[in-house]
Amino acid sequence: MTDYHVPALLDESLKGLKIKPEGTYVDCTFGGGGHAKAILDQLTTGTLYAFDKDEDAQRNLPKHDRLVFVPHDFRFLKNYLRMFGVRLVDGILADLGVSSHQFDTPERGFSLREDGPLDMRMSEQAETSAAQILNEYEEEQLCHIFRRYGEVRPAQRLARVVVSAREDAPLQRIDELKSLLEPLAPRFKEHKFYAQVFQALRIEVNDELGALEQLLKQSKELLKTGGRFAVISYHSLEDRMVKNFMREGKLDGEAERDFFGNRLVPFRMVHRKPIVPSEEEIERNSRSRSAKLRVAERI
Repeated sequence: MTDYHVPALLDESLKGLKIKPEGTYVDCTFGGGGHAKAILDQLTTGTLYAFDKDEDAQRNLPKHDRLVFVPHDFRFLKNYLRMFGVRLVDGILADLGVSSHQFDTPERGFSLREDGPLDMRMSEQAETSAAQILNEYEEEQLCHIFRRYGEVRPAQRLARVVVSAREDAPLQRIDELKSLLEPLAPRFKEHKFYAQVFQALRIEVNDELGALEQLLKQSKELLKTGGRFAVISYHSLEDRMVKNFMREGKLDGEAERDFFGNRLVPFRMVHRKPIVPSEEEIERNSRSRSAKLRVAERI
């Protein structure tokens, strides 16, 4: 196992899942295998199905007879589990963050710290990169992405600047984008502004919210009664979706009710508020700072 990724909220995630030694579990985001290894350590006759569409993640696979690795997007979770004859599971874990390895590899294009190609694809098999979005999307499409996925202000002005700049030459490198962003960034908040723009592009490149929506909908079909669903999110868009689905059984709006007014919800929230990292964890792993863990139990 390498230092590919330091898992956030590891102990809290394991406690939330209430792992049974004979149970069947899913790690939707294998990454560096930190969460997966900890789950495997608690299994005796049970099985862990681990998903990850990032080809680099396969380098971290441990040799373990309780592990089944699926090199695909977790949006197809139910279909692949069916292929293995699995219809119900005892627990599902999803850590929605970008791995340390992805951030620390400049050619992947995820990090602001070093120059590299404007890529941001979680899988090399994906067709669309950040560069293609910046160079091919219409101004209104770019504005929507910046505003919706990055909560960027001023989104319209940024979109206009991008469209104007690419008329001279296509945007291909991180430093080229940062030079465009610099005059628009609020003073003393430059890094946050850059991060919001990068987040917006990354979400669009990988259809992250679409994949999360599919996972949430499938979770209530796959979990046994009493099964646990644990999700670690890193920004408000993800957390809002997770919170509403776990509380209301829907992506937005309130829960449906029966004839007598009783709420029809598939989950019980295990904790009223999200679990966040301790100061000690943040000191050890600064990238866990924005992590929020929510856990729900299938009713």
